[in-house]
Amino acid sequence: MKKNHLTKIDKLLEIPKEVYSNDVKITIVGFNEVIIENYQAILEYEEYFVRIKTQTGIVNLNGYSFNLENLSNDDIKVTGKIEGIELEKLLEDENAN
Repeated sequence: MKKNHLTKIDKLLEIPKEVYSNDVKITIVGFNEVIIENYQAILEYEEYFVRIKTQTGIVNLNGYSFNLENLSNDDIKVTGKIEGIELEKLLEDENAN
C-alpha cells in the first residue's frame, strides 16, 4: 500500500520512473556515447565489445576504442565508436536469483 502512495507522489511531482525504480534507461548520444542508468554489473569489457547486466537484461555494445566511465554506483557511460547495440532480455527464472 505504501508503494502505491509513493507512486502517486512520484507521478504528481513528475519524477521519472527510472529515478525511483530499478528500470534501466539507455541514452544514446550520436555514435560515440551510451549512458546506461541502473546497471548491475559489467560482464565483459574489451576494446571492441562490452556486455553490461541490468535488472531486466543484458546490453551488448559492438564497436571499437571503448572506454568505460562510472558516473555513479548505478550509472555508467561507454564512449568509443559504437557500431551496434543488442539487448538480451533475461528470463523470469534468471531474474529471480
